[in-house]
Amino acid sequence: MRTMVTGGAGFIGSTLVDRLLVDGHEVDVIDDFSTGSLHNLDEARGLAGRALTIHQLDIRLPETEELIRRRRPEVIFHMAAQVNVRVSVADPVLDADVNVLGSLRVLEGARAAGTDRIVFAASGGTLYGEPDPSKLPIVESEPHSPLSPYGTAKMAVISYLAAYRKLYALEFCALALANVYGPRQDPHGEAGVVAIFADALVRGEAVKIFGDGEQTRDYVYVDDVADAFVRAATKGGGLVCNIGTGTETSVNDLYLIMAAAAGVEPASEHLPARAGELLRNSLNSSRARIQLGWRPSTALADGVAAVLDSARKLQVAGPGAARRGPAERGRDRPRARRGARG
Repeated sequence: MRTMVTGGAGFIGSTLVDRLLVDGHEVDVIDDFSTGSLHNLDEARGLAGRALTIHQLDIRLPETEELIRRRRPEVIFHMAAQVNVRVSVADPVLDADVNVLGSLRVLEGARAAGTDRIVFAASGGTLYGEPDPSKLPIVESEPHSPLSPYGTAKMAVISYLAAYRKLYALEFCALALANVYGPRQDPHGEAGVVAIFADALVRGEAVKIFGDGEQTRDYVYVDDVADAFVRAATKGGGLVCNIGTGTETSVNDLYLIMAAAAGVEPASEHLPARAGELLRNSLNSSRARIQLGWRPSTALADGVAAVLDSARKLQVAGPGAARRGPAERGRDRPRARRGARG
């Protein structure tokens, strides 16, 4: 199958690219490398041969439509986005420019190319706003009530996808993602608390926790997320599907799990809570189980162990390793052990 991944040099996107290539698909990557890294694709570039083509391109440009029309992907995995919620609050015009107008470029290109389906990376952490805790884990029937321009843009794109499905028979599946974590996540990026903690732990630094640390999130491992995207390429047409574990984990508990995995005594510094942060969140993924045949299979303890292993290897490789990328550091990307969630 000929596929395209926008934002394919990012943390989640590059993991999906690896999976698609392993499954034998042809992959075109579109990325402007503003936040993604070419190094995330080093392993794919070394192994894929002609099955992988990388295009450095901003999805907001008209050339995006022409490239999609010319390459004629059967399925587009649309992951390119402005992903920082705080940036969206500070500059909602920029956020809408990338996340709404850029997405429309992708949709228009897909329409011209005769693409069968778009699988869209939506945000389960912002789409539903701050629901009543009694409704956790959240199901897809919960009203979309985002509290940020970022979440509003994601909601708008889902509406556009539904409209294009009716008008042009362009199929879609939108995956509302919980807090995704795993190797390659930027410890200095948005919503990367597992990567941030791992970086501090391997450096022997105190972890910083905002607020009392009792705020909860639903942490889902990146390989499991890539599996959901692959399944959504042929299933779940016209649906929004939550992709999470359904389990709430507090920041304090997450740190204790990671400190134990790292073999260090917990040492944290509590800072004032950040304004506007959700207090609790988790997603019910029953629809994904029924419609996609998907379920999370990586226990949190195993997943964070893989992240810590990756962080240690990066530290041992030295300061230049972050610039060299995974292929030059060695091709054995750490994989989490599989097991039932606790």
